[in-house]
Amino acid sequence: MKYRPFGKKMDWQGSALGFGAMRLPQTSPNPADVDEAESIRMVRHAIDNGVNYIDTAYPYHAMRSEPVIGKALQDGYRQKVKLATKMPSWAVQTAADFDKYLDDQLKRLQTDVIDFYLLHGLNQDYWPKLRDLKVFQWAEKAMAGGRIGKLGFSFHDDLNLFKEIVDAYDNWTFCQVQYNYMDTDYQAGTKGVRYAAAKGLAVVVMEPLRGGSLAKQPPESVARIWDEAKHKRSPAEWALLWVWEQSDVAVVLSGMSAFDQVKENLAIADKSGPGALTPSEYKLIARARSAFKRLSPIPCTNCGYCLPCKQGVEIPRIFQLYSNGIMYDDMKTSRFFYRGPTGLKEGQRGDQCIECGECEEACPQKIPIAEWLKKVHGELGPK
Repeated sequence: MKYRPFGKKMDWQGSALGFGAMRLPQTSPNPADVDEAESIRMVRHAIDNGVNYIDTAYPYHAMRSEPVIGKALQDGYRQKVKLATKMPSWAVQTAADFDKYLDDQLKRLQTDVIDFYLLHGLNQDYWPKLRDLKVFQWAEKAMAGGRIGKLGFSFHDDLNLFKEIVDAYDNWTFCQVQYNYMDTDYQAGTKGVRYAAAKGLAVVVMEPLRGGSLAKQPPESVARIWDEAKHKRSPAEWALLWVWEQSDVAVVLSGMSAFDQVKENLAIADKSGPGALTPSEYKLIARARSAFKRLSPIPCTNCGYCLPCKQGVEIPRIFQLYSNGIMYDDMKTSRFFYRGPTGLKEGQRGDQCIECGECEEACPQKIPIAEWLKKVHGELGPK
């Protein structure tokens, strides 16, 4: 296993590969039906082979992930790793909830301390709520009391808000962001990764395979590009090595749901690090990115000229969700983020369009926005 400095605020090195416990093996389609025995086997195999960072969260697997990880870390395994979990930001209503959820998580994880505690999924809604409830004062007490080791946050919003959050607290140790070779300009993106690292924060990467989309058999146009490579690699290997090529990244999390995936990712991690890819291979990945983007049916560049919509419709975000469903052949995920509990709100969806035409007049790409909003809502909206 390769190890990388965990930012500049603590003297510790994390394993290049971290175990993400959001996609544990299941015994049925119900996310709560975690295959505990297989999950424990996978987690312990990863630790036995050098993984020292385990990441879970309160809601994962319908609240079953934390208890399973707690069991996996018995028999001496807890002492071999740094354990990360996340406060359910959306569920916090009062300052008293901070202790309520942390106490519950400590019990579920069967531990006295959570090494790395994250404010989960910060965005324009959750961030000001937690800030105004004085979450930092609470966290300082929890760290002083030994229940939390270090404080960080995970993030799902735009770059400007990301920078605001990074700058809001001097004692952040780390952040967790979605990052892969397709999402260099999405959410925090490359600029956010570099910004956080320059401030001394360790950058933990989630979704390096984009929920598995970059690990499965690619579209023909992308497959032809991979076939040109002198050194043959799996789609997952191309994607993971690209993230590890970034020197500002500390730990790359992978949500593994099968034992073979653990073995494959461990083998790829052993090859990881800046310089693992040749300049020509790096260019090949850039071409693959372009080939994926050419599959997008809507020529939206996310310039934002169509915003703000006076009806509150999140036009670029809607188009991105639809395009992702087409590009990665994964409409299920796009539907989840369009109409699911953590996705777009009802007032932000395409059915709120009144066809006023203002957005179309402002669009540099001359996209027939109202027409596309109808189509997208028909594909992704509630049935």
